[in-house]
Amino acid sequence: MSRILAAVSVAFTLLLSGCGYNTLQSQDEQIKSSWAEVLNQYQRRADLVPNLVSTVKGFAEQEKDVLLGVTEARAKVGGINATPELLNDPAAFQKFTQAQGELSGALSRLLVVTENYPQLKSDGLFRDLQAQLEGTENRITVARKRYIDSVASYNTTVRSFPSNLTAMVTGAKVKPSFEVENEKAISSAPKVDFGSTPAPAPAPAP
Repeated sequence: MSRILAAVSVAFTLLLSGCGYNTLQSQDEQIKSSWAEVLNQYQRRADLVPNLVSTVKGFAEQEKDVLLGVTEARAKVGGINATPELLNDPAAFQKFTQAQGELSGALSRLLVVTENYPQLKSDGLFRDLQAQLEGTENRITVARKRYIDSVASYNTTVRSFPSNLTAMVTGAKVKPSFEVENEKAISSAPKVDFGSTPAPAPAPAP
């Protein structure tokens, strides 16, 4: 009896392997890896916020509403436990991406406000922070793209025959990705060029 069970187990394993089981496992690990990098870059950005807000406050304390908006958006992001399990919960994933989008918007509004403060734009610490922010936004874009590609490959395997049968047996389901409609806005890094001076308006014709 034990030999029969062992033979059935081996046959079942071979069947799963031939129906995409190993592919699903490999792609799932790739998703986890790319997701970890997304979180790493988002955390890098969040870590820049306190110093950025503090520096701007030193030159533009009157912009309290904008500064508060950035601080609150960062707190909202920090309140979400973005574990790998979040990728199996579309609603939780949407909540996470919405919070990150709100932080992106708050940072963009802050950067627009700083254009009104030439002394702030020339401050060495602020210029260093803006360079770090720009680099981080670019890395976020790359990390998000890798995650999107990983999820696309995995979801195709989950839906395709005969691997979809293996997915049904093992409980594998499609995973959420970043929304197409906000991809352009989020993947565009906030404008952080503080070194240039706006061109003067042309003189009126005589």
